[in-house]
Amino acid sequence: MTGATSAYAVHAMALCAGSAVWLAMVRDTGVRRARVLFVDAPTDSRRTWSRWPGLLKAQGRLTEAARGRREWWCVPVAVLLAVLGASALPLVAGAVAVPLVGRWLRRRAGAREAERASSAVAALCGAVVGELRAGREPGQALLIALREGLAADSSSATATSGIRLGEAESAVLAAARFGGDVPAALRLAAEGPGLGGLSGMAACWRVAVDGGAGLATGLERLETALREDRRRREELRAQLAGAWSTVVVLALLPLAGLGLGAALGAEPLRVLLHTPGGLACLAVGAFLEAAGLYWACRIVRGGEAA
Repeated sequence: MTGATSAYAVHAMALCAGSAVWLAMVRDTGVRRARVLFVDAPTDSRRTWSRWPGLLKAQGRLTEAARGRREWWCVPVAVLLAVLGASALPLVAGAVAVPLVGRWLRRRAGAREAERASSAVAALCGAVVGELRAGREPGQALLIALREGLAADSSSATATSGIRLGEAESAVLAAARFGGDVPAALRLAAEGPGLGGLSGMAACWRVAVDGGAGLATGLERLETALREDRRRREELRAQLAGAWSTVVVLALLPLAGLGLGAALGAEPLRVLLHTPGGLACLAVGAFLEAAGLYWACRIVRGGEAA
């Protein structure tokens, strides 16, 4: 009787956790707007196809909301394991995994944003060089390059010249338009992630103003250096792809072992979650898994940093 009661309690906890995750994932302003749109829409006696664009937009908003909260998918997996294993331990593990996975996802997104920003800086240098070759003044060339880049970035997600300078964007635009201290504004913008190349652009600008050197030549060399650095990073990433694949395979081996044991009828979840020896093996195995992943990631990241 006690076992049945505990099983019912675990199922109730799993249902509550799943409901909480669903509410957290669908709580989005776009979804609320879609609901208001559908409720307040004028009724029509005939069924038309005019509502399909609204439905597609609502589905797109739901997809974006789920994509923005991908770490919450750890909870449904934990709920499933809790139901299969009739234990609350997977729910605790899922609650602990949510912030860790979220931090890892944010780090990856930041790295991608920094990579795109670095490529955009090189594209910005090339755009300014093109405007200078066309006879524009330096400030006017920078202003036109930034405006065209931002317009292209807002109209196309794959624009190569679109660049966001963060909080210092308005300062750079104001300095380029009204003849302010452009190098200082560029150095301020270079503090953003992936925008370090703007400090080299500021140095070229300062040398061209103070020493009379050709700004187009300096920016052209800077663009070449930035693109060469990006090419080296891509080659290194390609060489380390095999190492990262090995890390992923080693991380998934314990899960494959659990699946194989369940297929053979050994009931690994029951042994791991309901016996003292299984709990001890689960604790030691989780610790060794985390230590191995941390060690392997440190080795691969050390190669990337070198």
